[in-house]
This record gives sequence, C-alpha cells and structure tokens, in this order.
Amino acid sequence: MSVLQSSPTSSAAAPSGLSDRAQWVATICGCIVAFAYSANYTNHAPLAPALMRQFGFNQALAGFLTTGIFATHAATQVPGGNIVDRFGAKRVLLFALAIVAVGNLGMASAEGYWQLLFFKIFTGMGTGVCFVGGARYIHAAAAGRRLNVAQGLFGGSIQLGAGFVILAVPQLNRFAGWRVTFLVSAGMALTAGLIWFSAAPDVTFAPAPPGRLHEMLLAPQLWLLGILQMATFSLSVIIGSWVVVFLTKVMKVPATQAGLIGSLVLLLGIVSRPLGGYLRHHMGIRPLLLASLVMIALGCFAFVGSSISLATALTAVVLIGMGVGIPYAAMFSRAGALFPGRAGAAMGLVNMLGILMILAGAPFVGHLADLTGTFRASFAFLGGFTLLACLVIPLIDRDEPQKPA
Repeated sequence: MSVLQSSPTSSAAAPSGLSDRAQWVATICGCIVAFAYSANYTNHAPLAPALMRQFGFNQALAGFLTTGIFATHAATQVPGGNIVDRFGAKRVLLFALAIVAVGNLGMASAEGYWQLLFFKIFTGMGTGVCFVGGARYIHAAAAGRRLNVAQGLFGGSIQLGAGFVILAVPQLNRFAGWRVTFLVSAGMALTAGLIWFSAAPDVTFAPAPPGRLHEMLLAPQLWLLGILQMATFSLSVIIGSWVVVFLTKVMKVPATQAGLIGSLVLLLGIVSRPLGGYLRHHMGIRPLLLASLVMIALGCFAFVGSSISLATALTAVVLIGMGVGIPYAAMFSRAGALFPGRAGAAMGLVNMLGILMILAGAPFVGHLADLTGTFRASFAFLGGFTLLACLVIPLIDRDEPQKPA
C-alpha cells in the first residue's frame, strides 16, 4: 500500500505553492467572502412580518423568497463551477459579489412583493457562484496538509453569516428599518469584494486534464457524496426551521427561546465544520461520515417520543448541529480531488444535490405533519432517511484519489 493510500488525510491535490502565511491569508479572504454572501440565505427571514405588513402578502408568498434564492443558488452550482474552473476564482468571485450587492440594492428599493421576489431570485445567482468559487479557491490555495481544516473554516464562515443575520437583522430593523437592512447586506458584499480584490493572493489552479463534463456529471462517487450532503447540510436547514415550530406549538416554548434553540442547528456549524476538517487528519472518511450520520439520526429520533423534556430537545439539537457539520470539509475536499480539472463543477454538483433536498424536503415534512397531526412522523422520516444514507458509506472510496502520474 502506498503512502498516499495509508494516510487518512492524504490529498490528491499537490501543495499550492503559496507560503504558509499566504495560505492563511487566502483562507481568511475566502472566509470573509463566505460570511458576506451567506448572510443572504436568511437576511429576509426575520423581516418577513414587516415586509408582509408593508406589501400585503401572506406567509406562503413569504416562503417563496427562500425558495427563490435557493432555486437559483442550486441552478448556478455546476455552470458557476465550470466558469470558475475555466477563468479562475478571483475574477469570477468579484462578479458574483457584485450580483449579490445589486440584488440587495434592488430589494432595498422594492415597491412591491414581486420586485422583492425578483431580486431575491437574482441574488441567488450570485450566492451560488460565490459558494463554488470560494470552495474552489480554498481547494487550490490550501492544497496539501491544511486543505481539510481550511475548507472547514470556509464552511464554518458560511454558517456564521447565515446565523449571524438571524440574530442581527431584527435589531437593525428595529432601529433603522428593513430598507437599511438590505443596504447593509449590499455593503457587506461590496466590502468583501474590496478585501478580496486587494488582499486575496493570486492562485493558479494546478494543470489537470478537465475530463468530459458528462463524465463528471455522471460520476457515481459524486452522486454518493450528494446523497450524504442531503443527509447533512440539507437536513440542517429543514430541521432548523421545523424544530422551532415543534418547540413553540408542541412544547409551548416561548418563541424567542425556541428560535435561539433552532438556530443552533446552523450556528453549531461554525464549530463543527472546522472540527470535521481537523478530525479528517486523524481518521478515515468512512468512520467520520458514519459517526456524523448516527449523531443526526439519534437527534431526530429523540423528537419521536410522545413526551420529551426541553433538556432532551436541546441535547438532540446539539447532536444534529454537530453531526451535520463534521463531514463538510471531507466531502468537498474529496469532490474536488476526484476531478482536479473540474473541481469547482464537481463541488457544485454535490452541493446542488443537497439543495434539491431542501427544496423538496421542507414542504414534504410540513405536509407529513399536516397529514398525521403530529411532528413525530416527520422526525421519524428524517431520522430514517439519515440511516438509509448510512448504506452508501461503504460505497465511498476509502482512499483519496491518486495523484496524476
């Protein structure tokens, strides 16, 4: 067995050629971009009551604001990754951040619901390219022994941005109004763009045969990773929203306290994603994935009981929040290593499959709760799906892809 095969953290990517200091600067710049763009996943959610009063639309239409951004975010994953692979992350990310800024400026000036929806959909095109561009940039800039930790920090920054605005936006709206909130989001994107342009080290992607696009799109290993993305990140979004409803309606927890507990599903990713990158240095990808999915399943099944305490619910949320974040770095580093010449598109495919689960799974879980009159069936379904996902783990290659000869 070769050294590459025997090491749990070996990467097919050759060292980036950047100095240690430059690698950390590149990682920090990537994290700043991640924080700025990911705020747009959720910056509209706390504003929903104010926007509904302003423009007279209902909760179903408010939900389409989330659907809108994630629909175009998903649609741009593979084509955006393909563009990044071809033209490089630095230029493409500047363009993507500009789209995010323009989308927020449009929302700040909106005079009706359909304008809000249009600009939210428009913003999703920018956030989609920001993800694949940032992940691809980190994959090249930190290639080598730091890759998994750097990718985990990038992923943790995404969770930080999405979680931070849930807490900050209500305060900003109270003091300055919802239009200023979107202006601040635009300013965050522009500031990140300036930092990116001035400070991010230039990274040249290592030459590698790009391979045929259809071969990458049909690669079984990427689809297996996509299933695991459904069972981790996707479930964090679905569970995070429905846990709040469960706590308020079933357990009669005050809305503020329930929202804080529910947000932990996402916020714990700030810790669990970098932690997962660190753990990948010390264990193989299969046990890492298995341990994570078991944690998620246990957390889901804890909500199936006919009567649970608040302490049990909190413990379950922590299990889920840690479990969904730990595999992130290992999965996306592996996706990039499988297709070095199309790393951006490969990571985009894995993420796109996960987002499709969000678009279909969130309404299905709600429909299941309506049909049964209880959330027990919904959480049983989510826990069962996670256990089914465990069946694909033996099919994941144990060893990292080999370096080109």
